[in-house]
Amino acid sequence: MKTLLATALFGTLSNRHIAEAFSLQMNAKPIGSSDIPPPFRAVASQPPSTSLLGFQPPPKSVLSLRLASTATDELQTSPISSETEQGTLGLLTFDLDDSLYPIDPVLNDANNVFVRKMAEYGYSINPQDIVEAGKRIRESAGQNGVTMSHTEVRLEAIRSEMERNMLLKKLAECAEDWATEVKDLTAPLKASAKKWAKGAVSESVVESIYSAWERERHHSAERHLYPEIITALQKIREEHPDVVIGAVTDGKANPMLMVFSLAPYFDFCMSWEDDAAGRTEFYKELANVDGNADLQWIYKAAVEKGKEIADAKKELKKDINDDESPPVWIHVGDDLAYDVGGSASCGANTILLDLDEEYNQTAKLRFPPYNKIPAWNTASNDEIAHRKAMNDEAESMVDKRVSRLSMLPDAINEILSNE
Repeated sequence: MKTLLATALFGTLSNRHIAEAFSLQMNAKPIGSSDIPPPFRAVASQPPSTSLLGFQPPPKSVLSLRLASTATDELQTSPISSETEQGTLGLLTFDLDDSLYPIDPVLNDANNVFVRKMAEYGYSINPQDIVEAGKRIRESAGQNGVTMSHTEVRLEAIRSEMERNMLLKKLAECAEDWATEVKDLTAPLKASAKKWAKGAVSESVVESIYSAWERERHHSAERHLYPEIITALQKIREEHPDVVIGAVTDGKANPMLMVFSLAPYFDFCMSWEDDAAGRTEFYKELANVDGNADLQWIYKAAVEKGKEIADAKKELKKDINDDESPPVWIHVGDDLAYDVGGSASCGANTILLDLDEEYNQTAKLRFPPYNKIPAWNTASNDEIAHRKAMNDEAESMVDKRVSRLSMLPDAINEILSNE
């Protein structure tokens, strides 16, 4: 993706965020690699002391979140206009899982299809087997395990379960041939059976099983959409016809593939799995107690994509109003650390979907005082502990908090009016 330098960052930012925004400038002079971090990468070094438009840049990490002191001190010394101006919604980004639909029933449906697909190829497993296999894979990979994408873990888990099933069958056959019990087979014979099972796994079958799981994940998400979300999106589109709407997700869900529901309302989807280097760097930092986990790379990519689409739309307009107020960027999601902390550090206004109990969200339940870890979760205890610390730091970055999705259009308009 080409790097776009824009006259202004997507977003007329709230007073609190102005001091935190990264801004891009059209036709800017060349900048050395020490001035700004490369796009699509997690930031591991201190950003420049000022941005191209003179804004205070965001902190170098979400975990350390130096916004509270730095940004506040900056704002206290900056003059603030007493006049407020209605902003224009330019970019609206959404998280997907537990934001537009509950993830628990979606994964349950996908896992059931996975089990049926495995059975078609002669493998008998339970849905939880694949989850446990994923946990073992992450643990056995050590430091690298934490950087593996959801797709990589699931593909390896499918492969692992196929090997395990084939090994058990082969050992049973060998025991019958040798007229003995499996436990009494010799070590060399067991090693040969294990080698055979590993080589007998078909990669095309692995891909077929995974594809069936992923298709059902999207179909189930459409079936389980929160009731108000389509009405809310329709209202947002009507009130803000020029807005670019995108998804930012850490998984493989994509609203552009949900053709019977979400696809007509979304312009793009940005997945954490699109940039392996940035994802790997982030998770390495997250796994390190002294590290600074930075989420900026995925949101910068979303802003660039949104700017690209907005410019293309603008070129198609007959009449262009140059007097319009600068566009505002708002991110909506259920996760304090990833959605609020990550997007706010790049200059977004934020809306936290802290929905009522009936919505069955899972993110907040994974931490004290609930400590209810979903059965499908493969994160280690250390990862969860780090996420809790990031949640605590991101709490102060919430601009609006809604308990029902029907409240979303009003929350957006309140941000645009600086209310």
